[in-house]
Amino acid sequence: MINRNTGRTIVKRLPDFFVVGTLFLAICAGSWTPAVAQQPPATSVQKSVETPALPAPETYKIDPRHSFAYFSAWHHLVGRVRGRFDQVSGTITVSPDPAACSVDVTIDVATISTQVSQRDDDLRSDSYFDVKKFLTMTYQGRGIHRVSADLWRMDGSLTMHGVTKVVPLTFKYSGVFADTEPNQPARVAFHGTAATKRAEFGMGARDNSTEVGNSTAPDVDIEIDVEADAKPTTP
Repeated sequence: MINRNTGRTIVKRLPDFFVVGTLFLAICAGSWTPAVAQQPPATSVQKSVETPALPAPETYKIDPRHSFAYFSAWHHLVGRVRGRFDQVSGTITVSPDPAACSVDVTIDVATISTQVSQRDDDLRSDSYFDVKKFLTMTYQGRGIHRVSADLWRMDGSLTMHGVTKVVPLTFKYSGVFADTEPNQPARVAFHGTAATKRAEFGMGARDNSTEVGNSTAPDVDIEIDVEADAKPTTP
């Protein structure tokens, strides 16, 4: 401050608490960076590896040892009986053109298992699958279309108990195995779901009258987990 009478500069001492506070703010300012300027943790900037919608174009052979078909059937409209088929085989053809993709699956019906031997024998009888006449069921289809980012649908034909019906199959490509041994074909996995009515295939007359009634909704849900290998590379 300048004295108007003498022209000399007057130094006015600031209160101690003000000086200390100012020094504290200066020190903090030197070490503080606004939140907008801080870099996010390394883990938050790493991009996750997304699974492609479909594997590389190829014909893949289903591995029966690592593929299963499960089902869940209504029981008196309030319960569920669950089971599986232990023998699944076939091929899956992947093409750059979705219309050329195809599936050909065969299931050995006699390998049905619901964890109750008496019920399994009943399901193998002529009241249901009648395995003496119809040893297998098949699912065949060509052409797929996208349902969402990672889901596809195929309107294939299910042949069971001597009857063939179109049953939509919704499936997802789960990925390729990263630990495949050198010089071995690529292995991929799929998960699929479908639903149908047993009466449409002429099966379960007792169920249709006493357990399912007049409901028009699908009474059997199907779930399929498949592992399949690409064709071996020819030397």
